[in-house]
Amino acid sequence: MSLIQKEVSDFSVQAYQNDAFKTVTKADILGKWSVFFFYPADFTFVCPTELEDLQNKYEEFKAIGCEIYSVSTDTHFVHKAWHDASDRIKKLQYPMLADPTHALSRDFEVLIEADGLAERGTFVVNPEGKIVAYEVNAGNVGRNADELLRKVQASQFVHEHGDEVCPAKWQPGAETLKPSLDLVGQL
Repeated sequence: MSLIQKEVSDFSVQAYQNDAFKTVTKADILGKWSVFFFYPADFTFVCPTELEDLQNKYEEFKAIGCEIYSVSTDTHFVHKAWHDASDRIKKLQYPMLADPTHALSRDFEVLIEADGLAERGTFVVNPEGKIVAYEVNAGNVGRNADELLRKVQASQFVHEHGDEVCPAKWQPGAETLKPSLDLVGQL
């Protein structure tokens, strides 16, 4: 079953951000664009490369009104320990959400029940709290922040211009498509 247009359930989780612990709730994501970036676990191999790649694009995400939330099933204390121990993770400025109860991982349907870990799931959530784009990768395949930024920009564009669609490899400022009524059923 598709998760497109699924509304994110109410949640309240602990997070680590900028050398502090804080609570993040569903109310915090409403009214702006969000990316939920699930990864299996702290102190692993592929995860820090992905999280650093996201940090390198973080200012661009913020410039388009989108917050990044990295999420693993670790606690916020483990996030802090990883931050303190890793040169790559020390760079992170976006919130690292803790999901030790697996509430978020289950809601976004990325929990690997047998392992208690999350798949590599990436979700674009609109200001109404609904999932508008997502992908789930195998644990041994890293993701690309450039492509994620493009997906958020395309999602924002079609959110604002509901009668237009973005073709493959669309970039901001590029031509979009305006489906005719005859083609709508073929989308």
